[in-house]
Amino acid sequence: MEQEPTPFEALTEAVEIAGGQSALARICGKAQPTVWKWLQTSKRLPPEHVIAVEAATGVSRYFLRPDIYPRDHVAAVPGTTDNVACEPLPILDRGVRG
Repeated sequence: MEQEPTPFEALTEAVEIAGGQSALARICGKAQPTVWKWLQTSKRLPPEHVIAVEAATGVSRYFLRPDIYPRDHVAAVPGTTDNVACEPLPILDRGVRG
């Protein structure tokens, strides 16, 4: 069984796939030094950029931020092929209207 990447490794992979720090910065609407700072200090991608980076690079949100998007709390959004991290949707029993 292959070990999953750490959030830092996933961020590093996203930078490589994007074509460098400047390219990832453009995806996130930030300047290149901001991406450099993420890599050097926090070692992870800020939550507000996870979905855009996943869409642009194909690096899964589960690897980029497993603290926010854990695999065991995923529910499909009706009408989409995408998944989002959230609690499973409750089944509502409203009875029969008459």
